[in-house]
Amino acid sequence: MTVSAPFLSSTMDIEESWIDYNGHLNMAYYNVLFDRCADEAFALMGMGPDYAASRRLTIYTAEVHVCYVRELHLGDRVEGTFQLIDHDEKRLRSYQEIRHVDGWLAATSETLTLHIDMGGPKVAPFPADIMERVETMAVAHGTLPMPERAGRSIGIRRKP
Repeated sequence: MTVSAPFLSSTMDIEESWIDYNGHLNMAYYNVLFDRCADEAFALMGMGPDYAASRRLTIYTAEVHVCYVRELHLGDRVEGTFQLIDHDEKRLRSYQEIRHVDGWLAATSETLTLHIDMGGPKVAPFPADIMERVETMAVAHGTLPMPERAGRSIGIRRKP
């Protein structure tokens, strides 16, 4: 398995139905873009649709923190990145960016995902073959610095 650092998604188009009454991409559809990128990264680690269908194991999102940096509009084309920044036997912590094909940053997302046994459903350890792929991505992404926007919390800064 060859892994880029960070993982780079295929190029994605902004769909017309995703544009809101303000004339830009509705906030919900940034998550669709992040999800599509993550699906490609999960498939690379062996956890795509076939994994869920044949092994009855999958990934569920537990927590997400999105930062909207710059508006996207109809006609914009974007790519997503996926950086695995931490993991254990049942969880993945990832950081993603959506960038316009011209290079500017549109949004970031930090996500905690859980590995799920669909028979429960319940949180379950990764099988050995999947953990090996997760470890391969972790090693490749371990060469990257911790993203500046990772670990942020929401708050209102007050002047003293």
